[in-house]
Amino acid sequence: MRPVVQDIPTALRPRLKSVRIFLCDVDGILTDTSVWMGAEDELKRFNIQDGLGLRLLQKEGIKVGWVSNRPSFATSQRALDLKVDFLVQSYDGDKVTAVERILEETRCPWEQACYMGDDIVDLGVLKRCGLSVTVPHGIAEAKALSHYVTTREGGHGAVREIIDLILKAQGKWEKLVAQFAQ
Repeated sequence: MRPVVQDIPTALRPRLKSVRIFLCDVDGILTDTSVWMGAEDELKRFNIQDGLGLRLLQKEGIKVGWVSNRPSFATSQRALDLKVDFLVQSYDGDKVTAVERILEETRCPWEQACYMGDDIVDLGVLKRCGLSVTVPHGIAEAKALSHYVTTREGGHGAVREIIDLILKAQGKWEKLVAQFAQ
């Protein structure tokens, strides 16, 4: 079976190749921006292919983390389920400081970090990362700061879309395909 390799824009290839850590917002990126509220808790819908993509990154030595401006039990549960390396949930809106701490801990420079965000609280991080990504519904300012806008919406495989591009650009995709196609 021949692997299907998506065309990677030439200008994006060096940025994809350099990614050592993948960080993202939660609401609007890993979810479709909906939150179902009930009498006791909230529910969020996560895309299963995004989750597998995150695990594939980890399998290939790329750390993953979520930085959310909104603490949520549902987010904590999903992060635990996926064994996410870093989870920051805080109402303070200072995602730059949160990401700086993660990068210091991992000794990863901004240039080797990928971040996905879609709203005003993500702008500072998008501005600094070596690979900044947003989704089609992201605010105009997020799109202006991003190196790539996914074709898929948040919560509908957008995370997996960029993960596949990272793995392909780094020459890791074909090995994974061969391993799982046995």
